[in-house]
Amino acid sequence: MENKSSRRKVLKQIAGTALLAGASPAFAMAGNMHSPNNEDKDGRYRLKGNINHSVCRWSAAYLSLEDQCKLMVDMGIKVIDLLKPDEWPVIKKYGLECSMCYIKGEVSLTKGFNDPANHALLVKEYLEAIPLVAEAGYKNLICFSGNRNGMDDKVGLDHCVTGLRQIMPLAEKHGVIIQMELFNSRVDHKDYMADNSDWGVALCKKLGSPNFKLLYDIYHMQVNEGDIIHRIRENHQYFGHYHVAGVPGRHEPDLSQELYYPAVMKAIADTGFKGYVAQEFIFTGKTDAEKTKALRAAVKICDI
Repeated sequence: MENKSSRRKVLKQIAGTALLAGASPAFAMAGNMHSPNNEDKDGRYRLKGNINHSVCRWSAAYLSLEDQCKLMVDMGIKVIDLLKPDEWPVIKKYGLECSMCYIKGEVSLTKGFNDPANHALLVKEYLEAIPLVAEAGYKNLICFSGNRNGMDDKVGLDHCVTGLRQIMPLAEKHGVIIQMELFNSRVDHKDYMADNSDWGVALCKKLGSPNFKLLYDIYHMQVNEGDIIHRIRENHQYFGHYHVAGVPGRHEPDLSQELYYPAVMKAIADTGFKGYVAQEFIFTGKTDAEKTKALRAAVKICDI
């Protein structure tokens, strides 16, 4: 019995050694995730430079915009996501830029380009916003499909083409990229039309403009369609921006979630993507200190 027991122990040790020796890159990344690598002498994490990180303003709204700017500078992040023109002067004081801009007017996710009744107002607002974005030195301007309200998806797509074609020449002239965000319609944005990448890619192809892209929200698309890495590899040329949150719950992207973000980030980097990946999640922590700690950890987990 003693010999058999010893033999089992030896076999287990050999198997464990072989497993570690043949571990996948993803496993290796997980093992290094909390190592002291890329930390300066004060223990502050230094970004590796393979992913251009951003943080959405509304997600970090527990801080004033001034304090968020200070935190971004401390973290080595050079941009903030989802800001309106009246907020741009604040970030400029800190040497930061806006990675995804809102129009100056009222932003509606439900009343978008899929309804011709919205075109007159939207076209006016975007024709005003595009030069402002360019003048500020920024590049990306968000837009939305709107809700279906009983409308067929193909009809809505054609309406989007009609409306967007009225602003794309000006966007191309100023070098501004109009980006339509994809949302899930199962949990967070019931009835939203642009709720899958196939519909969004079809819209990109119909418009045929290099200045129209999709804001691929990884959380939303995992909820609605899944197969995230395959879709990134297949359609990355149409994705101009990424948003990040954990699934389920839209909380911090940590290792308790069903998405393994180091592998997703590697897939994005492997496509040669040079745009921004923005954290956009709902904090589980209660205090400001807990939230800031979680934000730092979320950026680190996505920094491959």
